Amino acid sequence: MKLQITINGKTYTAEVEVLEDDGGTRKSGSGPDQSDSAAPIPAIGAYTPASTLNRSDVNNKLYLSPLMGLVVKVNVKPGQRVEANDLIIVLEAMKMETSITAHHAGKVKSVSVAPGDSVKLNQVLVEFE
Repeated sequence: MKLQITINGKTYTAEVEVLEDDGGTRKSGSGPDQSDSAAPIPAIGAYTPASTLNRSDVNNKLYLSPLMGLVVKVNVKPGQRVEANDLIIVLEAMKMETSITAHHAGKVKSVSVAPGDSVKLNQVLVEFE
């Protein structure tokens, strides 16, 4: 998965590997104050689903906000086809931009936000068919 971050006007791109266990989440690193009983931390790009949604719907069809913030850019519209890693939405929180990209190719069913909108954690941003 590729991530993009902008700091002081300079954009950096990083490629990361998301490691998941059978439970679909990864545990935090091993530090002196961390144990196996620590609560799992969601992988980057994997958002906590609402209790009414099953995990496969969230991973394959719904893109949820990974943070509370402001919508800076919406790069897709309903009916549009996207490829894996295409930019979908840019969010801003605490003067840092977060780019949301497509995990896989697909067709946009609906867009629930517009530039300037405030979003909450796990709010639906885009739904795919």
